[in-house]
Amino acid sequence: MLLYACTIFMSAFLLFLVQPIIAKQILPWFGGSAAVWTTCLVFFQVALLAGYAYTDFSTRKLKPRTQVIVHVILLLVSLGVLPIVAAASWKPLGTEDPGLRILGLLVATIGLPYLMLATTGPLVQAWFSRSFPDGTVYRLFALSNLASMLSLLCYPFFIETQIPTVSQAIWWSVGYGLFALLCGASAIMSLRSCGANTQAVAESAASGDHAPAPHLRDLCVWLALSAMGSWLLLAITNHITQNIASIPFLWLAPLALYLLTFILCFESDGWYRRSLILLPLAISLGWCAWALQTEDPLGVKIAIPLYLVGLFLSCMFFHGELAKMRPAPRYLTQFYLMVSLGGAMGGIFVGLIAPRVFSSYSELGLGFVVTALLAAYTLRKMPVQVWMTSIALAGVYGYLWNSQLDQEGRGARVMRRNFYGTLQTNDETDGNADDALRRLVHGVITHGTQYLSESRRNAVTTYYGPASGVGIAIQMAEPGGCRVGIIGLGAGTLAAWGKPGDTYRFYEINPQVIEIANSEFTFLKDSRATIETVLGDARLNMEREAPQDFDVCVVDAFSSDSIPVHLVTAEAMAVYLRHLKPHGILAFHVSNRFLRVAPVIKKIAEHHGLSSTQVSDEAEGTGFLGTDWILVARDEALLEHEALAGKGLPIEDMPGLKLWTDDYSSLFQILK
Repeated sequence: MLLYACTIFMSAFLLFLVQPIIAKQILPWFGGSAAVWTTCLVFFQVALLAGYAYTDFSTRKLKPRTQVIVHVILLLVSLGVLPIVAAASWKPLGTEDPGLRILGLLVATIGLPYLMLATTGPLVQAWFSRSFPDGTVYRLFALSNLASMLSLLCYPFFIETQIPTVSQAIWWSVGYGLFALLCGASAIMSLRSCGANTQAVAESAASGDHAPAPHLRDLCVWLALSAMGSWLLLAITNHITQNIASIPFLWLAPLALYLLTFILCFESDGWYRRSLILLPLAISLGWCAWALQTEDPLGVKIAIPLYLVGLFLSCMFFHGELAKMRPAPRYLTQFYLMVSLGGAMGGIFVGLIAPRVFSSYSELGLGFVVTALLAAYTLRKMPVQVWMTSIALAGVYGYLWNSQLDQEGRGARVMRRNFYGTLQTNDETDGNADDALRRLVHGVITHGTQYLSESRRNAVTTYYGPASGVGIAIQMAEPGGCRVGIIGLGAGTLAAWGKPGDTYRFYEINPQVIEIANSEFTFLKDSRATIETVLGDARLNMEREAPQDFDVCVVDAFSSDSIPVHLVTAEAMAVYLRHLKPHGILAFHVSNRFLRVAPVIKKIAEHHGLSSTQVSDEAEGTGFLGTDWILVARDEALLEHEALAGKGLPIEDMPGLKLWTDDYSSLFQILK
């Protein structure tokens, strides 16, 4: 039994470890968007489904000896694609669908190894039940989820902080080789044990023949319960990271709770009790649904725990009911196939379909309605008041969901959603007409405002005032024919600084941002400078372009409080320097509530022999927003310019901070 347990533990640990390893490799190529992780999750769920389908087919249709031979051959073939390092040929050009390109990249890079890992859980459990007919096979499922959760927690807090990205891929590949040996040994042992325990296996099979086969109704319920767990996992993750707070590592909490419910529900029947779960579940989902449509959003300290509790209780219900319905061991591969199919369906809906159907994160409210309806069906054999209450709650959740849709559309001039998140514009016209504003919001973060009155329409606003770091850098540039490169368009506010003869070149990865900046705001149209816009990831485009000779290069692409790490590495700095004039200035917008980015940029600057200073503008009473900018230059004398007198501050070193490169970075080290 120990060999089977070690094989399952190793496979599950590697299965979840490969996910952040490969995601971190490709994240820089797709703008550092949180949607990269969601798309990766969709791939992982679909690959898991393919693995379970293979397991179900081979277990039911192939003889044990044939099954083992086929599996060992596939294991050997999968070793041929190691190490799992993404090929540079998969880097996007900026015009293709990023979601489809990510899926293709993942298939080519880790498809077969991931498929083999995905088959291990149900396949080894089938071998185990053949070798140990009286064993508690479903406890191995709990063990695999425990390994997954440990892997999930180890990565950001230990592996990422100590091991470079390419080395992670190499060490993972070594671990995969060890797994292949364990899996092959388990396969051989299953044949030997099967032969040694022929009578016990025959008796078990005979008793299993009398176990009722799952009905179509059972298959559909397995599918629905699993799908809703995946649906709410991704929907709540998106909601709390995009609409509540982009806190680093916040995505870990929902996934850890999701896995924990699998561990609890399948480790023992004692953890899930309907009498203890149903009432708190109904109350928490009602509160969550109400919070989605209220005009006064809950604070972070209430909203995040609320949605995490709602997710935990929901998944305890989904997975607890699944555990209650688990079939006899002879049907376990069919059971896992339906669980995997449901997970893939939920992930595909939230990750791929919802962004193309909804203009906001509407799938979460809909998920609460479906959860209540599913509960009504699942609990139909309980007293009538239980399932009738579930139907009534579905109606309440539906009403609140409809109110959410009305609330989100109210007052918004434009609402857009795509791979990169949600965008909307709103007009704020209360009070003096001269103070009326149009605001661009990405998630919950303002990405630019513009005055609506004719007299103030071209005024600089928000983060880019004269006392801000970028405002000072632009004022320090040589007058006449100034070239400014800007990574991150927003509403196009920086174009208001343009003068005749200047050129402002904006790099923007999200086509909808370019569309809204041109249709809803007039900074680009009204600018006295020549405006150029380049669609696609800024760094990839700048790597391909001839030197642009920028007087000022602005890095302002941080979305909310998340960090596009590929824009703040030693290699990225080399790209910027290639496009910067000898006496040019780099300006990094580093305002952040949770991360200390300034020491990272200082260390990178020192690595290249550059000077740096920090400009913090409280902006009290000025109408602008407080900001932190880092200015970097080759010439130290530039940072002693009179325009910076008394404003340029030294950047405090961070003990133990390593140089960030394309091969190494760690957000955990720079948490405030």
